[in-house]
Amino acid sequence: MKLLEIATGEAPVLRKVAAPVDKIDLSLQQLIDEMIFTMRDANGVGLAAPQISKQMRLVVIETPPEYDDDEVIPDSRQLHVMINPEITNASRKTTTGIEGCLSLPGFVGEVSRSHAIMVEFLDRRGKKQRLRLKGWDARIVQHEVDHLDGIMYTDKLTSPENYWTDEEYEKMIEEAAAQREAEELE
Repeated sequence: MKLLEIATGEAPVLRKVAAPVDKIDLSLQQLIDEMIFTMRDANGVGLAAPQISKQMRLVVIETPPEYDDDEVIPDSRQLHVMINPEITNASRKTTTGIEGCLSLPGFVGEVSRSHAIMVEFLDRRGKKQRLRLKGWDARIVQHEVDHLDGIMYTDKLTSPENYWTDEEYEKMIEEAAAQREAEELE
């Protein structure tokens, strides 16, 4: 399996609107497999075709596994291939969370997104699908669909100050945990 190069930083390809996929053929299937392989190799949860310099409306998403008492729940991780995805409904309720991006390695930022969405797409066999997603899964899909429209998560930060290097963010988390622990001892 071939690892694909992920476009990073302000590569122009990341700011273009992707064209719809009009043909599902063997070459698209190979690209899908390579995108999944690349996403997993990079420890990502999603990858959009523009991130690998392909101007097409295609994303692969793999939801993180769920845990029960620190044990992975079998079959809790789900892989979705979405061709021409369209978010057809989004909740007014939003949630704020921390996001990173394979195209902006080493950084994270705070973004507010719809808590729940409805997304329609074609699966890798060309069959029309519809999913209702909420929480983290909805956030992943919104992030990846944004890539198809040339939008980066940094365009949606809750505030310009809410963008950190991985190291800065980890230090903030550690300091907050130490502060909570100190308050509990008082």
